Amino acid sequence: MGYSKYKKLKVVTQKFGLSAQLYSLFEVIPSRAPSSWLAKTLEMGYLSPITNEKSKSERLVSPILLEAITEFAKQISLFSGEEININKADNLAGPCDFFFAFTPPMPYMEAPIISLVEAKDEDMEWGLAQCAAQVYAAHLLNLQEGKNLPILYGCATTGVEWQFFKFENNTFYIDKMPMTDLPQVLGTWHWILNFYVTNFKQD
Repeated sequence: MGYSKYKKLKVVTQKFGLSAQLYSLFEVIPSRAPSSWLAKTLEMGYLSPITNEKSKSERLVSPILLEAITEFAKQISLFSGEEININKADNLAGPCDFFFAFTPPMPYMEAPIISLVEAKDEDMEWGLAQCAAQVYAAHLLNLQEGKNLPILYGCATTGVEWQFFKFENNTFYIDKMPMTDLPQVLGTWHWILNFYVTNFKQD
């Protein structure tokens, strides 16, 4: 089962000696209106029933992430379905829904910085737990590869509701307010991606 075995955030924190707290993660962030391309893509995505996670991923989540990365595409890459394998015995192994990596486009993933997990069965708690496990695995991978990235982000989504968190100093800071407003979601993604470009240097 890999990362999806983790259905409760408490299990992740207890197993790996981490902590978690609710936090007002973002100050006022300017909203960003969706482009005409994204608005049309999402409109077309609803023309046929969205009945499972695959269709949701293809028609809703992926276009939003592609829109978010457009301005940063020379510095940050978006991966889908890539594996992070740290420890199979601890279920820190397997494919991940989406990961942003702090590298220009390349044929494999290095320096993962942001995980996004689609909440299974619309269960945001499960989504947050799975995402937290993936972010912790990314943290361990970056340490192994000598990447100086002390802050990572994660997000769980139903495709409509988005809940972000930050991982720093072995603590998950879970944003108190899940977001549903698309311009707010896009503004938050822009803020997070710009944070890395502004504050960290690439190898």
